[in-house]
Amino acid sequence: MHLIYGINSVSEALKTRGRAFEFVTMAKERHDLRLQRLMEECHRIGLPVRFVSRAELDRMAGNVAHQGVVAVTSAKQYSDLADVITAKRGVYSLILILDGIEDPHNLGAIVRTADAAGVDGLIIPERRAAGVSGTVAKVSAGATAHVPIAKVTNIARTLQDLQERNFWIVGLDERTPHTYDTLDFNMNCALVLGAEGKGIHDLVRKKCDFLVSIPMLGKVPSLNVSVAAAVVMYEVARQRRKSNQPRINANERE
Repeated sequence: MHLIYGINSVSEALKTRGRAFEFVTMAKERHDLRLQRLMEECHRIGLPVRFVSRAELDRMAGNVAHQGVVAVTSAKQYSDLADVITAKRGVYSLILILDGIEDPHNLGAIVRTADAAGVDGLIIPERRAAGVSGTVAKVSAGATAHVPIAKVTNIARTLQDLQERNFWIVGLDERTPHTYDTLDFNMNCALVLGAEGKGIHDLVRKKCDFLVSIPMLGKVPSLNVSVAAAVVMYEVARQRRKSNQPRINANERE
């Protein structure tokens, strides 16, 4: 039994129908408009809705913040690597490669930012890493339903496959003096982020075409991986926006 919990997560999963739903369970004590709309959508598509006490929902979801709704579904249907590559949104591709992210909260936060920043898809390893769980879906605010995520057996081999498809591989590594904002991201690229506290593996590091770092100006030596990912993803998005967009001049006041 696989669970999705939280109003946004369940709503977005229903929109994309990326999973087979068995039923949705709702707290009978809650009667607000958001839950009412979700219940109406379930009825519209013929999905059974069960009403239980909040205590029962707490037990189902393991006492996480479920917002009064828990859906019972099939397992997450992962994409193929080819699907991630062909999910190109703009002129250039941007794929995120997560080399062993273990914390589901970090994975969920990265997926949420990836969707917002226009990333085409994510690639995660099959073993020794977080997969798309109910916690990940909840933290991502439902973005796991929209961003293609592929599982692969070997990250280093996948990087080689991407290079053969004319992708440039960019690794985020705090040991390099080259900062992320000095690289021109107007190219098809895959951004590699390593595990919490460990960074990217040496074999993966050797496969990268470029290594970049985020300058740290304070006393703490590094950022949380989800924050670091957001910093670089939005630098890529910034560079790829049209240069003729109007800019705000602080000296021009109304």
